[in-house]
Amino acid sequence: MLFSHLKIRVIPKIAESTRNMCKSTLYLFFIFATPFVLYRCIFSLSMSSSWSSSASKADAETLRRKRINSSKLYFHVIPSKVPIIYSSYYDISFLGIEKLHPFDSSKWGRVCRFLISEGHLQKNSIVEPQEASRDDLLVVHMEAYLNSLKSSMNVAMIAEVPPIAILPNFLVQMKVLSPFRKQVGGTILAAKLAKDQGWAINVGGGFHHCSSGRGGGFCAYADISLCIHFAFVRLDISRVMIIDLDAHQGNGHETDFANDGRVYILDMYNPEIYPFDMEARNYITQKVEIVSGTTTDKYLKELDKALEEARRNFAPELIVYNAGTDILDGDPLGGLKVMPDGVVQRDEKVFRFARERSIPLVMVTSGGYMKSSARVIADSIINLSRKGLIDITSRQRRR
Repeated sequence: MLFSHLKIRVIPKIAESTRNMCKSTLYLFFIFATPFVLYRCIFSLSMSSSWSSSASKADAETLRRKRINSSKLYFHVIPSKVPIIYSSYYDISFLGIEKLHPFDSSKWGRVCRFLISEGHLQKNSIVEPQEASRDDLLVVHMEAYLNSLKSSMNVAMIAEVPPIAILPNFLVQMKVLSPFRKQVGGTILAAKLAKDQGWAINVGGGFHHCSSGRGGGFCAYADISLCIHFAFVRLDISRVMIIDLDAHQGNGHETDFANDGRVYILDMYNPEIYPFDMEARNYITQKVEIVSGTTTDKYLKELDKALEEARRNFAPELIVYNAGTDILDGDPLGGLKVMPDGVVQRDEKVFRFARERSIPLVMVTSGGYMKSSARVIADSIINLSRKGLIDITSRQRRR
């Protein structure tokens, strides 16, 4: 009985001691294991988030490629045509409202009329592009941004023409945005023609202030960014150089291709004028800032140095040349003092840069806020033809 009594008293003490030991062991286990468990949880969540983000990017890229491959903007151009792209739909004219902005919205048509009337170009040799569809625009643009253009107020702010705000949006679409979309189609097609024939000039386009999610500075669609993405997919091009010689900084394409090693951006601009986009300046590969009052000789010397540096640093398979004429002396927005002959020489230097390296070149005409711009662009195209850098005679005439 005594033994039995002792046994009963000893067993609970052993059990309690064991329980306390187990508690202590579990306590120590949780102390040491908790950080590991937390790490594994955080790592798993991070990997899940990373995978989700990667999957989302992959899905977006797949959709982009699908849109590009199903687009009708690339089409066969008959051999008798020359790679100069223009449509009468480019020109914007609506009750004189377009005159409230300093941009000459009829300059594109006047460039072609100069070339045709003086016998340098046949009307039926010009290539007419298709208008970019919503699916085409979604290759680069956010859906929310395209939806914002259904507001006449938003379009008025982008075009910098206040009276547009009071117009019904269907009129704004027809008279303002449709011409822009037609020019977008022209810039995109120009890359295909340049790959086929060595060069192409879209007499319009060059909306370099527009990015995927924001318009401004008379630029509603990002035609340069769209052109390049189409070239990546449809032309199997992997390296593109943008040479932006408009007087204004090309903040739109700079934002779209931020830190994208496939795109080299040479931007030669006046930092003292619109858009003052300091963030986008961080994405310029080769920045050349030229101050207000810069004259022809100084400008061309800076360009020579810039092109030589670009040649050493990058080997593109396509060049997109944004050839704004707002560098002209007297332009109300550019602030520079380059003479008309300087613009002609500038364009010749860029075309020669591409020709000597057998690099296809797309030229778009971009900004230019004087009536004389159209004459200067036409003279430049004539000079390029005379120097043998382009051939604007139709094949029928060559025979």
